[in-house]
Amino acid sequence: MTAVTTSLAHGRDHLSIPGPSVMPERVLRAMHRPAPNIYEGELVDITASIKSDLNFIAGNSGEVGIYIGNGHAAWEASLVNTFSRGDKALFLTNGRFGLAWADAAAGLGIDVQILDYGHAHAANAEELESVLNADANHSIKAVLTVQTDTASSTSNDLMSIRKAIDNAKHPALYMVDSIASFACEAFHMDELGVDVMVTASQKGLMTPPGLGLLFFSERFWAYQEKSDLVTPYWNARTRVYPDMFPDNFNGTPPTHHLFGLREALNMLLEEGIDNTWRRHAVFAQAVWAAIEKWGEGGSFACNVDDPNMRSHAVTMVNTAPDVGYQLQQWCNEHHGVVLGVALAPEPGRKLLDNAFRIGHMGHLNPPMLLGTLSTIETGLQAMNIDKGAGAVDAAASVLAAVHKTNAQLQTDTNG
Repeated sequence: MTAVTTSLAHGRDHLSIPGPSVMPERVLRAMHRPAPNIYEGELVDITASIKSDLNFIAGNSGEVGIYIGNGHAAWEASLVNTFSRGDKALFLTNGRFGLAWADAAAGLGIDVQILDYGHAHAANAEELESVLNADANHSIKAVLTVQTDTASSTSNDLMSIRKAIDNAKHPALYMVDSIASFACEAFHMDELGVDVMVTASQKGLMTPPGLGLLFFSERFWAYQEKSDLVTPYWNARTRVYPDMFPDNFNGTPPTHHLFGLREALNMLLEEGIDNTWRRHAVFAQAVWAAIEKWGEGGSFACNVDDPNMRSHAVTMVNTAPDVGYQLQQWCNEHHGVVLGVALAPEPGRKLLDNAFRIGHMGHLNPPMLLGTLSTIETGLQAMNIDKGAGAVDAAASVLAAVHKTNAQLQTDTNG
């Protein structure tokens, strides 16, 4: 006789991974349409508005180029447009993706120097300043770092890095990977003095993977003109100053990605980007509150101890051996919630079994977030894993505090 088991994983699955993030119905509907004219008309106007709104959200008075590709493609676009073979690049890394960007640079023949802060600590601006002060010949052409490393969920203080470069009176370009954090965490490109920033469509921008975005300031062009790595496809100049509309993409435009991105930007502008950043901050605090409670009676902790160094878009959770992997499998199989795998710190290594990641980015509201946390809670109970009590209540309290504050503000406003 065959045993009959009950699965509750019916209905709509939910992604709680740090990209691709949940795609809104509005974005999906915007993409569900016939192919357009790629030489004139609506698509031309939409693309111009997309670039304008992307720059607005980034706080960038410069330009943005759109590439058909993922975040790794944006990395390569940033590198080949700024470096020549043999140029020195200084990478500040605190996770797998910062190291992978450095590996991409080394593969292009760039002389890579790394200040590695491990898998759970932000870059040290004082150390950076010392290194730049010692570079008397200004051989370091650029300082590169991530805003958030998706693998470790560590975030860097971008302004402190800018100040270190300025204090050293060093001419290095300042280049930032905001792939995991764009439209999730506060970013003001001009105010930060960032010269080059890369991001992609599939995380805070709530659009399918397939668009890599390269933002740059006016200062970028002097470097781009001298680069001997730039090739026709990756050339940023043709994407900003095209002879014909398709030259924005060095060929056929990514038509339906553009329709989807246009709608996603509409949603962000309707919410207001400052409120979007605040929403992500609140959700991150709710996740951290739950993890802290689980850790009171079990082996659970945020990978990053210092809340000031934690991402507002993704949180890596350390667990006892095997628990992280088993929990991912249980949540997916039994409740249809997909948690993020834990990537080993070094590129090329296998996944970790003693951690998992919770993506809390993009199109997300309290029912979706609390559903994920409740599913984790249920999985831990079903698997008889030791943990502290009250995790979901702690997260709910963080969310409730926002409404209490809003109510008080409304009372104060009304006198």
